[in-house]
Amino acid sequence: MKYNKIILAGGSGYLGKVLAQHFSTQANEVIIFTRSPKADFGNIKMVYWDGANIGQWAQHLEDSDVLINLTGKSVNCRYNEKNKAEIFSSRLKATWILGEALKQIKNPPKVWMNAASATIYRHAEDRPQDEFNGEIGDGFSIEVCKRWEQAFAEQNVLGIRKVVLRITVVLGKNGGVAHYYTNLAKFGLGGIQGDGKQYFSWVHEDDLVGSIDFLIDRTDLNGVFNIASPYPIQNNELMKTVRQVIGVPIGLPAAKWMLEIGTILMQTETELILKSRWVLPTRMQNEGYQFKVPHIKEAM
Repeated sequence: MKYNKIILAGGSGYLGKVLAQHFSTQANEVIIFTRSPKADFGNIKMVYWDGANIGQWAQHLEDSDVLINLTGKSVNCRYNEKNKAEIFSSRLKATWILGEALKQIKNPPKVWMNAASATIYRHAEDRPQDEFNGEIGDGFSIEVCKRWEQAFAEQNVLGIRKVVLRITVVLGKNGGVAHYYTNLAKFGLGGIQGDGKQYFSWVHEDDLVGSIDFLIDRTDLNGVFNIASPYPIQNNELMKTVRQVIGVPIGLPAAKWMLEIGTILMQTETELILKSRWVLPTRMQNEGYQFKVPHIKEAM
């Protein structure tokens, strides 16, 4: 096996399952820290943690090769005060307690990767945003991103390489948001959303995994990396592609006021649909990563 042990903190969601399945073929053990542990599956083992306090889970960090922290309440919800507080606390507490636990063990992992979000960049329709020239925006979701990255930066554990994964929207066969768009189109709602000019930055699950593998192997790399396809597209092209993939010739558009009503009913926010995320993976490309699924039609 390539690795002894891989740790996925908060790894019981979609991204965690994708990574666990991948690493189960490369590691003797894949340990998932979760609030809701289920039965072990082969060499994938679930360990209870609360994401806030050191417990028995911390001993599993010993002699691990890689720690990937995915912990955080989903932002796919209404931004009321209760949800806002949980979105912040779930990310900040987990990042802090992992850092504290790592300081107490003899043989910590060689690399700690912390999930982050490409949402940290401003609404951009004028030019793309990357790790070198991107502009940080304002607002609640961006403040979450900034404080999450700051919490990670403050955790300095001697000898551990640290990587920030600014992940865009993940598309995949068995999860991600692809089904959301295809279902809209199937019900005749596959037209543009808003004015259709907002950019959609995305990454296929195979390239999420591929990027992480690449960054683990490249021991000379650290810091921030955008995990995104090099070919983001505007919403009008996205919805056109979705319709082509499922064979629906036309789709009704959704104006902003319609989306406001719809997102209230679905208990989410229009920002997740209307914000223009024009993000490029400049560092990944500069370092030589070759994308497996670079184009949206293949990803859908």
